[in-house]
This record gives sequence, structure tokens and C-alpha cells, in this order.
Amino acid sequence: MKRKICFRGKLFVYMIMPLLMLIPFGVITGIAFSLDLRVGQTVLVVMLIYAALVIAMYAVNKAVFFQELINFATQYGSVQKELLDEFEVPYALVDANGKMLWVNRRFTGLTEKEKTYHKSVTTIFPTITKELLQKEEVHSVAVVLDDRNYRVLLSRIKLSNLVQGMDMMSIQPEDAADYLTALYLFDETELNRVNIENEEQRLVAGLVYIDNYDEVLESMEDVKKSMLVALVDRRVNKYFAESDALVRKIENDKYFVVFKNRFLPQMEEDKFHLLDDVKTIKVGNEIAVTLSIGLGATASTYAENYEYAHAAIDLALGRGGDQVVVKEGEEITYYGGSSKQVEKNTRVKARVKAHALREMMETHSRIICMGHHLSDPDAFGAAIGVCAAAKEVGKKAQIVLNEITATLRREMESFSPENGYEADLFINSEQALEYADRNTLIMVVDTNRPSYTECPDLLKRGLNIVVFDHHRQGNEVIESPLLSYIEPYASSTCEMIAEVLQYFSENMKLTAEESDAIYAGILVDTNNFLTKTGVRTFEAAAYLKRSGADVTRVRKMMRNDMAAYKERAEILRKAEVYRNAFAISACDSEMVESPTIVGAQAANELLNIIGIKASFVLAEFQNRIFISSRSIDEINVQLIMERLGGGGHVSVAGAQFTDCTIEEAKQRIRDVLDAMIEEGDIKL
Repeated sequence: MKRKICFRGKLFVYMIMPLLMLIPFGVITGIAFSLDLRVGQTVLVVMLIYAALVIAMYAVNKAVFFQELINFATQYGSVQKELLDEFEVPYALVDANGKMLWVNRRFTGLTEKEKTYHKSVTTIFPTITKELLQKEEVHSVAVVLDDRNYRVLLSRIKLSNLVQGMDMMSIQPEDAADYLTALYLFDETELNRVNIENEEQRLVAGLVYIDNYDEVLESMEDVKKSMLVALVDRRVNKYFAESDALVRKIENDKYFVVFKNRFLPQMEEDKFHLLDDVKTIKVGNEIAVTLSIGLGATASTYAENYEYAHAAIDLALGRGGDQVVVKEGEEITYYGGSSKQVEKNTRVKARVKAHALREMMETHSRIICMGHHLSDPDAFGAAIGVCAAAKEVGKKAQIVLNEITATLRREMESFSPENGYEADLFINSEQALEYADRNTLIMVVDTNRPSYTECPDLLKRGLNIVVFDHHRQGNEVIESPLLSYIEPYASSTCEMIAEVLQYFSENMKLTAEESDAIYAGILVDTNNFLTKTGVRTFEAAAYLKRSGADVTRVRKMMRNDMAAYKERAEILRKAEVYRNAFAISACDSEMVESPTIVGAQAANELLNIIGIKASFVLAEFQNRIFISSRSIDEINVQLIMERLGGGGHVSVAGAQFTDCTIEEAKQRIRDVLDAMIEEGDIKL
């Protein structure tokens, strides 16, 4: 299409002004003719001469103006082009398809491509694709060239905008849809280096605690105690000295460390081998020394990093110790934690918690207790123990139960009005939300995750909360409880409740039904006293026996029906053995009333097979897939379940899925097992 060029705007007015003067000349000529014919003729001749001169000058000067404008534009464009060519920032123009149209000298020197190089920009920068160039907004992309980092700013230039706003002339483009893209390259190598160096120089605060300091020293001769402490000090100082860290011993069993952030990835890569190093210290101690380490990083201030470290060490201790917890803002990472927790011989903590619980109950008019969703005998027994304590101080207590399994139904029959218990002892979530007020104490037992409780909304009301649990803590915790008693070494929450009840009141007496319920919780969680049992477990059982618990009565209460027994046998029959060490099976939920309980029982049974180090039984129930995992001593199933979003103990753990089938859930378990074996977290 041929382009049409013409004057416009102020230049047009300036050029046409002499011609416009002919109008007043015409008026004057008309007046002159009206006055005198000879004068009018004279004026007419002068006007015609003026008109001829003006038209001639316009015709001549138009070409001259155009030529001068072209010369000026050419010189101005040459100056601009020269300036752009000498521009310190590498600059290039490409068309809509990415074809190189023009580059300046800096771009040529950087890419070693001549100005005649008209291939696609993708041949130089593979990350700059045609699809990327088609984006209309200004954006940037990171590229690497000759080991240097560049940020490429892409800016679109529409051809229709080239003449937009010009007053002197207009140009009608052939294709207004065409556009060019300008590329600006900014070398950010040094900036990135400085940022990385600044990040690496940031300090990491850490706290190192000896988990079992008193227990280890009690098992040693006096002359060897100082040697053990010196060896632990040496291992701790030597490990952190490799990271140029500052280590200060703040108490006999506590250290404070500070080191640069650049050493943290190295520690994470070797999975903090200090945990294993201190376990090898043997100078007559019967118990291996274990450490808990909490590290705080990425905070904006040193004080905030120290707070992170405190939160991390609390989490490490709450999870049973022998592990490292790294807190980087909201992100929390765990390392270690494969050892079994050491049972504390002292009951001082239980006595302190008992007195604190009594004071809290006395200052509240109502106690609402709840366990986890689909409560098991441990959660139920612990809740019954809480109700017994509330009754001792004359307070009304209720238990939140939404779904009642077959086992719990048989237990609940003992707590009927005929046996002296209130008719509204058991309530659902809706009733709990209705009854709860500012003078209500919320007791959470057998879980420390708010989403796992029977009524999570109850925890969001800002009420006073008490947590009693024996599971390790995870990332999700109940916020700001008034009292928290979490002991991962305990066999069950019922064991903890039994200990607390012994110190709750001198006149504390349990009924036979209450003793049976608490005893049943211990019995189920320890698999008939086969797992996670210690001296305090049997002492709690002895206390319950003295209070009226009957083993025969509990055994009858825990019996399964024929359908559940057959399904448990079927789970064992169709179990898949994966990697010659893991048993994986599934429960047919339609065949039994309480598939989660049957699955847990079957998981325990699978461990009786020679060569099986861990078992996983899946059960689909209420649109969820529940996983029960068990092990004896070699595999930490809690770490496996945590990777699947669950948690638990070293040897007893579980998880829940809501977005997959049974087969997909099995594959997830296999994938996690493969990954942990490859990473060295599981050793076969």
C-alpha cells in the first residue's frame, strides 16, 4: 500500500497562512471596485500577482520543507541510532517471530553475534521462546550466558505507535497489528553473588539439649560421670567447629550455638550425624546418650531466630527427642527421631500436672472432653478419667462423641443412668458448641492436632484448653493451650491419666466401670502389654487393678464379633510383602462395622510374620482412607506416616487420605518407602 504524506497541525497552518490572506484581499478588491473602477482594477492586478507569488512559493517551499524535514529526521535518527548503538546496556530488536532485526555494539560484544545475524533470538537464549514474546505486558526472564546471569527485560513496541502523537504529518501503516520487541540485558551476576553471600552470612541460632542427662548419669559410677560429660562436650564442640560455629554451654545439659547459614545445607545433607555420634559414647553408661537440637533460621532479626530455635527445640522435645528440628519461618523440617523414647523414672511432672489440672477444673463450671475423630478405647478411657477427676471436684463433665464404633458401644453401655451416670454424659459436636461458653474448660485427649479432634470448631472459640496426649507433635498443633502434657514415651494417654489421677486428690476413688475403661485403653494401645510398655505402664495398670479393674471383664468387652474376626484373617491372607520387609494390605470396609479398629488389629498381627519389619493396613471409611501402621523396633513408622501427612509413635502410627483410592494409597506408601530407602532414612 502506497504511503500518503501531507502537512498537518501547526506546520500546515503556517504554510497555508499566505494563501488565506487572499480572502481579505478579495474583500478589499470588491470595495475598491465599488468606489472606483480604475482603483479596483489596480487592486485586482496586485492581488493576482500576490496569489501567483504565494502559490509559486508554496509549491517550491513544500519540497524544500520536506527535504529539510527528511534531512533533520535522518540526522536526528542517526544521532539516536549512534547513541543507542553506544548504549552501555545490551539492546536488541526482534520481530513477532523472534527474528533478530537490530542489535547494538554491547549486545554484539556480549553474544559474539554480528549485526548481520538475523536468526531467531532463541538460538542465543533458548528460554526466550516465541510464546514468551507474544505476551503483551512488560516482563523479564532470567538467562545464563558464559556462566554469567542476566535478566532480560522484554518490552513490546507496536508499529501503530511509531507515529502516534505527531502533529506535523501522519503515516498510515500497512499493518497496524505488527509489533517489535525490545530486549534489554542486565548483568545481575554480581548482584546475585552478593545476595547469596548475604544469605550465607546470616546467622542461625541453635539450642542443643541432652535428652536423658539425668537418666544416663544415674546408671553410671561417679568416677565416670565427668568423663561422659567431657566426651559429650567434645563431640558437640567438634561437630559445630567444622561449621565455624560459636558454642556455649549454658547449663549442664544445654548448649547454645550460632553459625553462618551457609553451613546449614551441609548439616542437612549429612542428616546431622552428631545425633548418631553421641550414641556411640560408652564409658560404663547403660543408656545411650541422645540429643535434641532446635535451629532457627531465615528470620529478619537475631532475636527472632532465637525464638525460632526455642520453638524448634520445644517441638523436638515434644516429639520424643533424639532429633533435629529446623524452623525457617513457617517451614519446619525434621531429621532423626528414630530412637525409642526413654521412660522417665520420676513422676514429678505427673504430680505437677495433676495439681495444675485440679486448679483449672475448680475455676471452671463445665468441662467438655474430646478425643480424636473415630475415638478408640485409649481416647475414650482418657476422657472417662477426666470425667472422674471433674466429678471429684464437683464439676459437670461431658464427652464429645460423634461416631461410635462397636467396641465403644459396649464400653458406653457401662456408663448408663442405671449405673449412676448422667444421661447427657455423651454429646455430639453440635451440642458441644451450644454448651461451651467462657466458663468452659476444653480437654483434648489422645491427639494434639486440632483437625483430628471430634469438634475442631470448639478450639476456635478462644476458650481455655488443656491437652493430654502421648503422640509426637507435628507441624499442626493446638494454639496456646492453658496446660499441655505431651509425653511421647508414655504407652497411652490412659497411662498418663492414671498417673495424674493418683496425685489429683488424696480421696480419689474410681468406680469399676471407670477403671475398666482406662485399663482397656492401655491394653489396646500396648497390644496386650507387648509394645511401648515400661515400669510406669505396669504401675498404672496396678493402680487401676486396685481401683477395681477386672481383666476378665475388660477382655470380654474387647472381644470382636465373627465378621470382624474373619475380616482380620482375610487381611492377613491377602497381604502383599513389599521389598521382603513391609506387609501392605487392605480391609473390606463393607464386611465390618468398625474397619479402622479391625485394620489396626490386623496390622499388629502382621508383625508376627518372620521377616516383616513394618505393616500397613488400609481401610476405607466415611469417604476417607485410614492407614494403620505398626513396627517392632527396626523401622520408625512414625516418620513414614509423617511423609504421608499423618503421625504417631516410632512403632505405632497412622495417616488419612481423602483424595485417592485404596490402590493409589498403596502406591503412595510404596513410593515413600522407596524414597526413604534411597535417602538412607530406612535401612534394610
